Parts: sequence; C-alpha cells; structure tokens
Amino acid sequence: MTQRRAPVSCPACTAELHIAELACDACGTRVSGTFAHCEFCGMSDDQRALLRVFLSSRGNMKELERHLGVSYPTARARLNELLAALGLAAEEPEPRLEVLQALARGEIDIEQAMSDLGE
Repeated sequence: MTQRRAPVSCPACTAELHIAELACDACGTRVSGTFAHCEFCGMSDDQRALLRVFLSSRGNMKELERHLGVSYPTARARLNELLAALGLAAEEPEPRLEVLQALARGEIDIEQAMSDLGE
C-alpha cells in the first residue's frame, strides 16, 4: 500500500488542517478526535533524508558535506533550508564571517576557506 503524505493546509482556504481520524489496518479500529500535526510531516523526502544524515553524524558539518558530496557553503545552505522548513531559521551572518567562523571551528581547511572567499 502506497503511503501518501497528508496535506498540512486546506486546499480551499489555506488554513491549517488537523488530523481527525486514526485507523488500524490490522484490526479496523478507528479513533476520531482532533490530533496535533507532526512538525516533520510537512518536510520533503530530501529534507527528511538530510535531517537523518545530520542527526546520525551528530551535527558534524564535515560528515554532512562528505555524505552529500558538496562544499561546506552548499551543505550549510541546505541545512538552513531545512531549518526554515521547520520554522527555525535564524538571521544569517555575513557570508565572509561565516566562512571564517567555519575555518576557526575546524569545519573547513584553509584552502576551502580561500576558495569560498574567492581569494
């Protein structure tokens, strides 16, 4: 049975939808009421995969870069998109400062920093 992702907003008025019924395929039991939405259910499959990799690497950006096969700025941008999808987006620091901070934390090497800074 193919699982479909539940919509999070009403197709008619765009108001937030709530879950009204849960069902057991094994025995046919149905429970109705008003249930909270899962905050992760609105994420795309790619975003959920990114979250899994990020969590399994315990937040290590180098591991995330390696798994995705992308540079630090690209991995960081994808993480920022994920945070925005979860409503956790923070104000972005100045890009040059972000590269220098990543260098200071040891997340990128000097060659990568020079490349990212365009020098």
